Amino acid sequence: MAVHLSDHFTYKKLFKAVYPSILMMVFTSIYTIIDGLFISNFVGKSSFAAINLIWPVIMVISALGFMFGTGGSALVSKILGEGDKEKANKVFSMIVYSSIILGVIVSAAVFIFIERFARLLGATDNMIGDCVLYGRILIGAEVFYILQNVFQSFFVTAEKPILGFLIIVLAGVTNIILDAIFIVGLKLGVVGAALATIISYIVGSVIPIVYFSRKNNSLLKFVKTKFNFKAIGSACLNGLSELLTNISASVVSMLFNLQLLKFAGENGVAAYGVIMYASFIFAAVFFGYSIGISPIIGYHYGANNKDELKNLLRKSLILIGITGLVMTGLTEILADPLSQIFVRYDAELLKLTTKAMRIYSLSFLIFGFNSFMSSFFTALNNGIISALISFMRIVVFQAVAVMVIPILFGLDGVWSSIVVAEFFSVIVAFICLVANKKKYQY
Repeated sequence: MAVHLSDHFTYKKLFKAVYPSILMMVFTSIYTIIDGLFISNFVGKSSFAAINLIWPVIMVISALGFMFGTGGSALVSKILGEGDKEKANKVFSMIVYSSIILGVIVSAAVFIFIERFARLLGATDNMIGDCVLYGRILIGAEVFYILQNVFQSFFVTAEKPILGFLIIVLAGVTNIILDAIFIVGLKLGVVGAALATIISYIVGSVIPIVYFSRKNNSLLKFVKTKFNFKAIGSACLNGLSELLTNISASVVSMLFNLQLLKFAGENGVAAYGVIMYASFIFAAVFFGYSIGISPIIGYHYGANNKDELKNLLRKSLILIGITGLVMTGLTEILADPLSQIFVRYDAELLKLTTKAMRIYSLSFLIFGFNSFMSSFFTALNNGIISALISFMRIVVFQAVAVMVIPILFGLDGVWSSIVVAEFFSVIVAFICLVANKKKYQY
């Protein structure tokens, strides 16, 4: 039986509603990892460190897709909950068009200055060539990645999450196959990795464009629309936390890399790359859950169904708490084998990575709550509170922690700084939740 946004959600139905989004994000994370896996094992440690150094710049641009996707889907699902499907389709169409225009403009600007960014991030002479080459190829097609991120959220709002998942699987399989051909077979190095990635982005964005352009049986389709700057502003404000989260996370990654170059050199950056790849998979579960449930929350908020908001919040907090315990336990157990997948060729790097991953994994006990509560307020169309949670978590706590704690504890302080930051962030998130309970009656 199909799951609809308007349903009452038991644990079973909630799982059925969100699992496609969880799988979609997990698979997205897996194929994002593939480039690093192939480069680390078939090109070399320096190239692996180089792509990890420049990756935060690429993610800053892709954050536009998360902003338009999450903020726009929150607005569109609210309008659907109010019963105005025609308006919902107009707003949906306008958001997609806006993401294309802004994506092209921002990508062009970053493309021009990519070498300067790489130098600012600490790229050595040994790394700069791969940084610039890999970065420019990906940024040249970044608008497709932005669109892919936009559609990930809107497939859930359209009540077609499984279709969204299948498209991501197709894009991911494309990336994996082409990585093997370009890197291993044709020995194209970082160029091959970048080409494989952008082709997968094209697959993941063009298919949704075709789907929503034609007559379909989902809640959404492209229609003729006029630019409504108020609606665009609302969508951007709703998605501000996701934009801040991704931009700030990229900035914090840059700070991590600078600290690691100081305390551990190129090995530190490589180890951090492995941890990021491994954590992508675990974090994807929480991100996928938030993407899957946000349109449901937005719909019931628009429909003024307060009992269902209470139900969704209570069940979500319980599920996230259990999942965080499981994730942390798995990472502690699998730290060594996960590290070996990437850096088994270097015993010193393997030892460093395994220890770092075990420290870093403690953050998963808390991370899920921070991620969900930011998305919860986005779904309620309260971008200010959502952005506040994200800003305090990343810009304040993570940035300060990664710069200060290593002064006291050295390299271990770099890895543990994320745990400290998540702890203080969850306090802020719960304060916001309690403070707004009367307003939203959840």
